[in-house]
Amino acid sequence: MSVPLPVFVAIPLVTAFLLPIFGKKGKNAATVLANLATISLLVLAVASIGRTGVYEIGKWPIPLGINLVLDGLSSLLLLAIGVVSTAAMLFSVRYMEQYTAKSKYLSLFMLMVAGMNGVVLSGDIFNLFVFLEIASLASYALVGFGCEHEELEASFKYMVLGSIGSIFVLFAVALVYGNTGSLNMAYISKAIASGGLNAGLGFALALFIAGFGLKAALVPFHAWLPDAHPSAPAPISAMLSGVLIKALGVYALARIVFNVFGITVQLGWLLTVLGILSMVTGAFLAIGQWDIKRLMAYSSISQLGYVVLGLGLGGLIIARGQNLAWASLAILGGLFHLVNHAVYKSLLFLTSGSIQMATGTRDLKQMGGLAEKMPVTRATCTVASASVAGIPPFSGFWSKLILVFAAIQAGFYWVAAIIVFVSLCTLIMYLKVQRYAFLGELPENLQQTKESRGSMLVAMVFLACLCVLMGLLLVPALRCNILEPAVKVLTDGVSYSANVIGM
Repeated sequence: MSVPLPVFVAIPLVTAFLLPIFGKKGKNAATVLANLATISLLVLAVASIGRTGVYEIGKWPIPLGINLVLDGLSSLLLLAIGVVSTAAMLFSVRYMEQYTAKSKYLSLFMLMVAGMNGVVLSGDIFNLFVFLEIASLASYALVGFGCEHEELEASFKYMVLGSIGSIFVLFAVALVYGNTGSLNMAYISKAIASGGLNAGLGFALALFIAGFGLKAALVPFHAWLPDAHPSAPAPISAMLSGVLIKALGVYALARIVFNVFGITVQLGWLLTVLGILSMVTGAFLAIGQWDIKRLMAYSSISQLGYVVLGLGLGGLIIARGQNLAWASLAILGGLFHLVNHAVYKSLLFLTSGSIQMATGTRDLKQMGGLAEKMPVTRATCTVASASVAGIPPFSGFWSKLILVFAAIQAGFYWVAAIIVFVSLCTLIMYLKVQRYAFLGELPENLQQTKESRGSMLVAMVFLACLCVLMGLLLVPALRCNILEPAVKVLTDGVSYSANVIGM
């Protein structure tokens, strides 16, 4: 383990406390520091690829002390967080000039990153909860950062429902500790494997699923997301959709279900059903939206359903004792889609922020003809739209194709049909965005519209290039070096405990 794991939390945490001080020395000092921090975290995340290890805080041995665990799954999430936070921070340089208290925004942003990195690396369930709360509290404030009526209402709604999810998780942690005598995931997994599930642990698992389901905004736990994402500043919308709901929701849920409690047929079916419900419901609700960011928010619910479907389908195949290669393929498709969604949905929210900043509206009915005024925004939005709709050869096509193949091989032909159907619905909603935002005649009041400049363009082009490269060139490298180690962590299941304790 060449990368000391605490730096993933220490860098953003220390930066968050320094930023208000740097903000008093000039508006650029805090911005430069925040960008250096996110770029450093991205470099460290790249350096952690292929590494594994356990770091014992204060040299206290497991299970007495706090430990951080790096494996294939946590490396995947660290990389996604690093890419999206770097792009969002670059975009924030110019975009956040329209707001006051920029240094406070940057500080909250870094606290959110610190919390997400902590959740991904935490080796015990209580500290996972602590880091989850750090990220959640920062995100509540960032959603309402504009301090207008809409932002404050969305932030309050998000805070209430998010707090309910946190309470579920905290109660679950208490029940697990009471029944196993440990907070360490590896020791909990070992205790459950030897003693089995009792009523208390079963109830704790149900609370975990509800709590992390709320954080992930899976249907039917999704009520906060369609308000929070449109109301937040565009870079925060990108963070929320790109990585926050994945780190605090999907990752934590997968870790608890696969590596701590162990996957069963019932849990596999539950994840599969939640994934399909989210896919279909999110797609249907998105098609009817005219607020561009609200459309993308519902689309996030739908796209996250693909990820959970892949995990559920893989878990179901494992629990049934079917071909492990089919399970690996399903989980591979789900995790690949997680990475794809992190990139292209972040890009879509950044392009929506560029459009809103230039036109002063999020209403597609009030737009049109922006292609001639905003060619780079149009090009990057088109790339992201093609990827999310699953048009070859963009990255989203390959992850959806893998999921279709996995479903067919395992005999779930109806699941494969649903995947294709929802992809067609996704294509319709993003053709709508292209038609009403960029094509047609330019309204009279938008004649003076200008393209975004500087770091905003750099951030959008960076993510657009990733969408193209991940589809054309990086699929083999992604699969071998990043995705397959993450898949192995989940397919190994409760042997996670032996891997951690034995290190």
